[in-house]
Amino acid sequence: MSSGNAVVARNVRLLREQRALSLAELARQAGLAKQTLSNLEQGTGNPTVDTLFAIAAALGVPVTRLVAGREQVMTVQHGEDVVWEQHGGYESRALDHVYGSGVIENYVVRIGRKLRGANAPSDPHPVGTLEHLYVISGRVRVGPVDGPVELAAGDFVRYPGDQPHVYESLDGESLVHIVVSVPRAQPVTGATTPPPRFRGAPRSKPR
Repeated sequence: MSSGNAVVARNVRLLREQRALSLAELARQAGLAKQTLSNLEQGTGNPTVDTLFAIAAALGVPVTRLVAGREQVMTVQHGEDVVWEQHGGYESRALDHVYGSGVIENYVVRIGRKLRGANAPSDPHPVGTLEHLYVISGRVRVGPVDGPVELAAGDFVRYPGDQPHVYESLDGESLVHIVVSVPRAQPVTGATTPPPRFRGAPRSKPR
């Protein structure tokens, strides 16, 4: 099994299981033979570009989610390296694509406040979750517990949210904007389970 085939096999199987799809059902939705998909998930297939796009469309994700290894998920963009583009009377800066086709949640988070549990690692979100974090003010250390990065105002990072991660202010109180993308899951008939919530910052209990 080549490393490339192993990455695709892992990603397709993971995304299929997140959506509670059987091999037969995903193959049907992608217009593929069940055996073709089975071989791909075992890492023994040699999928064409058309096959990958068909599977990505059926799963509701960009094709890059099928071919990107985990080590490629983390992306850092420093403000000092950014090129702003002019559009008439305003300028814009592209941060990143938001990968995910399920629940997309937006938060403004204050880090460094003296709250119970501050600086403790945040629990993992569902498998496949990504966090996209932009530093509005202050200096922070954020990201996976085994490899956080230090960022300043104007910096941006994307990292896996499905493993323990930290939010630590290095400069008093810091303010960050976080977009959490949670992969779509197939609902169970009759179920009313609410979408997962961001658990990065401690919340005060209602009185």
